[in-house]
Amino acid sequence: MTAVALDVSVGSSLVLDGDEWRVERGEPHTGRVHLVALDGTRQSVTYRFLAHHPDCHPSSVTAAEGASRGRQPKSLADLTPHQLDLVKVRLEHLAEVRTGFRSGDRLRPGPGEPKPEYDPDTTTVTSRRHAKVIELQRMGRQEAKVLALDQVGFRTLIRWEKRFQRDGIIGCADDRWLRESGGHRKVNKEVRQAIHAVRQETKHLSKVSMTTKARLITQYMHETFGTDPKDVPSYWVLRRVWHEWFGSGRGRQRNQQADDLVSNDGYVLIDRPGKVVALDTTVLPVMVRESVFHEPVKVHLTLALCAYTHSICAFRLTLVSDTSVDVAMLLRDVMLPLPMRDDWGEEMEWPYPGLPASVVAEFAGHEVAGLPFLTPETVTTDHGSVYRNHHLVQVQEDLGCNILPSRVLRPEDKALIERVFGSIRSLLFEWLPGYTGVDVADRGADPEGDAVLTIAELEHVIATWIVGIWQKRRLSAFAPHWDPGGDHSPNSLLAASFEQGGFALEIPSPELYYKLLPEHSVKKIDAQRGVKIRGLWYDGPALTPYKGERSSRGGQRQTEWVIHREPRDRRTVFFQDPFTHEWHPLRWTGLPADDVVPAFGDKRVTELLRKIKAAGLKPRTDQELLPQLLALMHRTRPVKQWTSQLTKSERIEVAREREQARAAAADRPQVPVVPAAQRPRNEDGPPQRREAAGDAPATVAAPPRLGNDARRRPLFLVPPADAAEADS
Repeated sequence: MTAVALDVSVGSSLVLDGDEWRVERGEPHTGRVHLVALDGTRQSVTYRFLAHHPDCHPSSVTAAEGASRGRQPKSLADLTPHQLDLVKVRLEHLAEVRTGFRSGDRLRPGPGEPKPEYDPDTTTVTSRRHAKVIELQRMGRQEAKVLALDQVGFRTLIRWEKRFQRDGIIGCADDRWLRESGGHRKVNKEVRQAIHAVRQETKHLSKVSMTTKARLITQYMHETFGTDPKDVPSYWVLRRVWHEWFGSGRGRQRNQQADDLVSNDGYVLIDRPGKVVALDTTVLPVMVRESVFHEPVKVHLTLALCAYTHSICAFRLTLVSDTSVDVAMLLRDVMLPLPMRDDWGEEMEWPYPGLPASVVAEFAGHEVAGLPFLTPETVTTDHGSVYRNHHLVQVQEDLGCNILPSRVLRPEDKALIERVFGSIRSLLFEWLPGYTGVDVADRGADPEGDAVLTIAELEHVIATWIVGIWQKRRLSAFAPHWDPGGDHSPNSLLAASFEQGGFALEIPSPELYYKLLPEHSVKKIDAQRGVKIRGLWYDGPALTPYKGERSSRGGQRQTEWVIHREPRDRRTVFFQDPFTHEWHPLRWTGLPADDVVPAFGDKRVTELLRKIKAAGLKPRTDQELLPQLLALMHRTRPVKQWTSQLTKSERIEVAREREQARAAAADRPQVPVVPAAQRPRNEDGPPQRREAAGDAPATVAAPPRLGNDARRRPLFLVPPADAAEADS
């Protein structure tokens, strides 16, 4: 698995704590590697030190990180389907140069292979490269140009091989396909209106091509705005804008590797560990107790079986059913050594001769149990939805695995792992409490009541049984082809493979976990809220330098940022810095500071968003709320009442009416208020009944305007004598 392995071969370069070191010599038997610096300084470190060092990564001299600094690493998802086909054609030519066969395997030769100039028994790699250059030059120029092979030379083949060893299939891609994007030309408001009009017109019609949509846009602009068809943006500009706004509208093709299946009369010869790893899932015939409510439930068992040694390299127990992420992590477990557990004795440790347990423990950082760990070359599965999932297919391609699905309705293609399920049931599951049997008719009276094991306890039992019993069990009917009459076990077959082909101690990168998670592309990092992944917003300090900036990613996902999501725990997502290539977790913005919220997955988030939408609580944008706002404004202040919409005479008329109303109110006589002490009382009986119930105070009239009395009577009029005496 070279795509995620740290290259520690002789001559490779590493960066430790910011300084560049070159690998001078490796000692796998002692677990150490000798490094030399640019100034001649030498040091000897262990494989464990390199694997767990936080600041250890390949140098830009021998890795692609220098060339891609400032950009996130490229992947196969950045290529278009046509570019992916061209990469596969290049890979076939490269395989013929390396091995002499287009398939890369001498056991699967094509017609007339190997050719005399590519025969690996009589030619060298250099001569095969020169022969390939001559072959491509003799090809028709137009044909070579269509296949992107018209400029392939001797050094190009060497560069392809180095990139393939380092990056996998994506290493054969042309850098011009994934160059930094330059964006597209802007469109004016007329083009925007035409695009949206055609979008509405074709939204509910039968599916049409993008060429037809471009012609409809041209027609709309010509008839509506009188635009000359020559002034309308080109087809490619309209296509790019349409895809950015509304998406491509095409369904995703799945299981493209079906054409690579072996023929009905063919077979695959498995001659080494890891060449074929079979994956399958079954319902565990044992009832267990879940850890929250302690209810009896059934779980699913997913196995990874090495077809050569019959070793159960890894397994997983999942409630209800497994997902693509569970299977991806299962493939990761196949590549990692199994650590020893507390109650395991010395008989469970690494037992294989030729590779001491101390070396493996030094390499892994912990004591390793007697279970092989290897890099799968070919993965065979059935046609279950979890194995045909686009994410899992992408994971297997990133790991460098060949996907070999079985034929539909042909269980004999994976009879090996089906037989293992039957053996585990008879050798282990029938002994456990809560066993349900093969069929409902064979089930006991109360298997739910017999269930006493938890999922964690059952996982420990299965792991102990695999390491202590299955790996040491005699394989009577599955002896190897080179010793059909001998007695062998999975452990003995693995030890024999050490003598035949050796054992590669590859160091899986710690970043492998993040690379196996599903990817999400976001076009913009919001300055306030961060990034939105499937309905939830995530933010963190790692996004601060890139808020408001566009990504320099090229290819099909140009100018987009890639975020990796953990479907099993949606509290965090992960972002890879384009400059340092370090991974940073981004917290959900809804988490409290003390982080006491329990974990929740994709299913819980989907249910929550569905309930919010059904209750009408889904947040709406201003554009969605605009109709309601217009209706409210029409009731309170219609357009006809706007001041700017009235003529001068109408404004004067309105002002005149208001002034007349104020004058009438001022001229209206005021009613004097009589104090309570001066009100008349009935001396012979109870006080007069008030008109209003209760002791409500009398209504106080507003005071008269200043100077009102002066306007009502002359200032110099002498009052009569009676009035003057009364006033004195």
